[in-house]
Amino acid sequence: MEKLIELFRKKMTGPLPVFERELERKINWNARLISVRGSRGTGKTTLFLQHIKKTFSNNLNKVLYVNLDNVYFSNNTLVELAEKFASRGGTHLFIDEVHKYENWSKEIKNLYDDFPELHIAFTGSSLLEILNGRADLSRRTLVYELTGLSFREYLSLIKAHDFPIFTLEEILKNNEQISAEIASKIKPFEFFDDYLSFGYYPYFLEGKDDYFNRLNETLNMILEVELPMLRGLEIAYIPRIKKLLAVIGESAPFIPNITQLAAKIGISRQTLLIYLKYLEDAKLINQLYKKSRGLSVLEKPEKILMENTNLIELFNGENANTGSRRETFVLNQLLHSHKVDFSEESDFFVDSKYTFEVGGKNKKRKQIQEIPDSYIIADDIEFGTDRRIPIWLLGFMY
Repeated sequence: MEKLIELFRKKMTGPLPVFERELERKINWNARLISVRGSRGTGKTTLFLQHIKKTFSNNLNKVLYVNLDNVYFSNNTLVELAEKFASRGGTHLFIDEVHKYENWSKEIKNLYDDFPELHIAFTGSSLLEILNGRADLSRRTLVYELTGLSFREYLSLIKAHDFPIFTLEEILKNNEQISAEIASKIKPFEFFDDYLSFGYYPYFLEGKDDYFNRLNETLNMILEVELPMLRGLEIAYIPRIKKLLAVIGESAPFIPNITQLAAKIGISRQTLLIYLKYLEDAKLINQLYKKSRGLSVLEKPEKILMENTNLIELFNGENANTGSRRETFVLNQLLHSHKVDFSEESDFFVDSKYTFEVGGKNKKRKQIQEIPDSYIIADDIEFGTDRRIPIWLLGFMY
């Protein structure tokens, strides 16, 4: 345990980003059991360390941060660590990467039940299932999801300016005023293309030159380690799944023929649909369905997009399809707080109310002008006008 304390104290003396993610302000840190899920590379560890430094810098004896990937846990259990920590007066235990510890759900349940004085916060992969673990933690745990950076957060990081958050409703109603206010402080298109290429994951803070190497490592860890471990994905299919991701990224957007795809990859139609769901759970793709869809996991999606535009850049680079990039960005930002369905008439149907058509600056409203609450989400425009929303402005919703 002493070695773990030493490692933790060392982390507390190292530099941490000054910028705090919006989620840090939303988490109820007073709760006894907190889970923060998210894709690799989104900043879960930094989130924990920032909160610890801000809250416990004058009382570090009360808090301990551990990563369950540490070799210490090959011979020691989490319960044993917690017993020693609590006996020394510790009150707050922060646990990183629980999915790498075989009995994590059972032992965390035991900690919750047996140590009422302990506050426990843990992180895990987006694939982590709180409900279906060996011990049901769903009724005990406050679960939060940490996504990649929004365009607003990216700008705040590189420009050190705390831009406000706007709801979708505010943007649709007041886009002319809001876009003009933001554009008076920055030129959005000076930064927007960089964000689409390498601004979603905080890796760029450690240098842009190594960004895609880091992102490729993240992708391989998800495909080769997390999916086989947490979803039973067969490793033999991973090269074919990478080809599938590349096809999705270069399409405009990808309208899947499941039967043909399954035959091409060499698996059954049913298995392909299951694998697509796994890729969605892992935050590598987003699937769109008709609003009337059933509850079956095996229902065919109407449209598939990459989860974020940085993944398109990783797979396709200069060959990335402009239309796919636009739609991927819009869907990614909307899904943070809204329900999005496939639309027969346009690109997206949002919250069972709003119809969005995505395109360039010359995109017309002709095909949606008779639809109530319909809008053009337009690229290459700096200012909003009536029902034409600048695409970059959707990046200010979180």
